[in-house]
Amino acid sequence: MKVDTIMMGNLATAAANAAALEAEGYSGLWTAETAHDPFFPLLLAAGETHQTQLGTAIAVAFARNPMTLANIGWDLQAYSKGRFILGLGSQIKPHITKRFSMEWGHPAPRMRELILAMRAIWDTWQNGTPLDFRGEFYTHTLMTPFFSPDRSDWDGFGPPLVNLAGVGEMMTEVAGEVADGFLCHPFTTERYLREVTLPALANGRAKAGHTMEGFDIAGPSFVVTGRNDEQMEQIATIIRQQIAFYGSTPAYRGVLELHGWGDLQPELNALSKAGKWVEMGNLISDEMLHTFAVVATPDKVAAAILERYGDIITRINFYVSGMLNADEWRPVIDQLSAG
Repeated sequence: MKVDTIMMGNLATAAANAAALEAEGYSGLWTAETAHDPFFPLLLAAGETHQTQLGTAIAVAFARNPMTLANIGWDLQAYSKGRFILGLGSQIKPHITKRFSMEWGHPAPRMRELILAMRAIWDTWQNGTPLDFRGEFYTHTLMTPFFSPDRSDWDGFGPPLVNLAGVGEMMTEVAGEVADGFLCHPFTTERYLREVTLPALANGRAKAGHTMEGFDIAGPSFVVTGRNDEQMEQIATIIRQQIAFYGSTPAYRGVLELHGWGDLQPELNALSKAGKWVEMGNLISDEMLHTFAVVATPDKVAAAILERYGDIITRINFYVSGMLNADEWRPVIDQLSAG
């Protein structure tokens, strides 16, 4: 199992942080599109790392178009010498329409088309195939040598891997059909992964004439751990609030419904609109915490993750690893990598 981590901090520290994290043994370094652009830190990281994969988890696809994503993906893949993973997600309607002022509608079919269009653009740049992509949401039919990157940029490797995040069955099936890997949302459970996610991915793979062989699945990441009970409780409080935040989103209600907790979603949603974040976290029971998160002392974290997800996921990225320093966390990385 590959063990990844999120790159934190700003651009001033990105290069040094990336070098340090690679030295700590992480297989992949990821950025998220939250308070900062997700791509700039990876450009800096690519210059200071040598083997670690670099990816976005996630970049908001519908805030951009296939051409802009194709350009970014091409350049980062070239500069990192084949180590870039373009991780995309749809986000939810309020963010697309109110935060990014972009169009929303039919997210799963739109995402499918966006990835296919992007791949068509890469094919044009790499192989000289005439660009003639015509879809319901995107049309790309113009490409001249002046706007085409140098084909030698990709000497020795192909286009970047494309991973897609999802929760619902339709988006998950799209990931299986047109992506190279799947980014599980942190708001998932082992049962949801086995009963909903995996069948949807398999359906998508079958549509494209593929099996699940070689398909990357980056797994759930909530971990509560610490040196003592006090630290573990502090982390548990943070994770409860994060679970509650995700649980307030109507689009994620299906995860709660599977476990019989669906009625909690509108209550969490109402509290979120009132800004009552602490109260939301208080509604997450111990049973829910242990269902969504691995809760264990540091020496038992790796075994607990492998028992829960070892036969499903190929890589893991921890949302909160606890109040441990790099030396204390290294045995967990080593055990998971060996497992």
